[in-house]
Amino acid sequence: MRPAWSVILLTTLIGAGQGLFLALFAADAYDAARGQASLAPVFVAVSVAASLVLVGGGLLASFFHLGHPERAWRSAAMWRTSWLSREVIALPLFMVLVAAYGALHWMSRLQDALVAGGLAALACIALFVCTGMIYACLKFLQEWHSPLTVVNFILLGSASGLTAAAALAAWLHPDLARPYTAAALIVGALGYLTRLASLVRNARLRPKSTLATAIGIKHPKIVQIAQGAMGGSFNTREFFHGRPREVVRAVRWTFLALVFPLPALLLFAAGSSVWALGAAFLIQYAGLLAERWYFFAEAKHPQNLYYQAIS
Repeated sequence: MRPAWSVILLTTLIGAGQGLFLALFAADAYDAARGQASLAPVFVAVSVAASLVLVGGGLLASFFHLGHPERAWRSAAMWRTSWLSREVIALPLFMVLVAAYGALHWMSRLQDALVAGGLAALACIALFVCTGMIYACLKFLQEWHSPLTVVNFILLGSASGLTAAAALAAWLHPDLARPYTAAALIVGALGYLTRLASLVRNARLRPKSTLATAIGIKHPKIVQIAQGAMGGSFNTREFFHGRPREVVRAVRWTFLALVFPLPALLLFAAGSSVWALGAAFLIQYAGLLAERWYFFAEAKHPQNLYYQAIS
C-alpha cells in the first residue's frame, strides 16, 4: 500500500495524545483511590492542553487525506458498519471529554473531573480500538488482518504518551517523573515485542490469491505481457508504495532502532532531566513515523499481483 503522510500523522499524533491523557488520568485516579489530590493544577492543565494539541493536530492532518474536506461530516453516517465512521465519532467525543476533565480539574471540582476523566478514558480506549480495526478488519490485506494490529496501535500509542508524560512531569511535577519513566519502559517494551511478533507473522504469510484469481481467468499458464496502460493509474499509485526494497528495508531497521531501543537508553539514563526525556519522546515519535510508514508499505494488496508484476 502507498503510505499517506496525512494518515501516518493522524494515527501517530492521536496515539501519543491518547497515551498522554491515559497516563495523566491514571495518576489522578490513583490519588483519588488513596483519598488524596496531589496532582499540581499546572501539570494537569499543561498535560490536558498537550493531549488536545496532539489529537487536534492528528485530526487536522486527516483532512488532507480527503478529496472533499467540506463533506467530512458525512464520514460518520455509516457508524453501524464502518470502523472509520466510529473513529470519526469517537475522536471528537474524546477531545470534548478531555477538555471537560481539564476544565473541571482547574476549577477544583475533582469528583466531577474524575467522572469526566473516566468517560474520556473509555472514549480513548474506544478510539484506539476503532483506529486499529479500520485496518485489522480488512481480510484481503493479510498483514493487517490480525489482533496484533489493534494491540500495536494501543501499546505504541500509550508508550509514546507515557514518554511525553515523563518529560512533562520532570518539568512540572518531578515526583511523577520516575513512575512515568518506568511505565514508559514497560509499555514500550511490550509494544516493541508485539510489533516484532507482527513482523515475524507477516514474514511467514503467503498470498492467498494468484495471478489467475486476480484477473478471474482459470488457466494453468498465464503470462503477463502488458500492463494495460502506457502510464500510471490510480491502482498503481494508491496500492503500491513505489519504493525499492532497499528503502523499505532501511525504514524497517530505522523504526526498530528508534521506537524503543534508543528511547529506552535515554529513559534509563535521564533520571529527571527534562531535556533527556523530551529527546526520548522526539526520537520515539520519529520512530513511530517510520513504523507507521512501514506498516502501510508492508501491506500487499492482491491487485498488485497484476499491476506490479511489470510496473
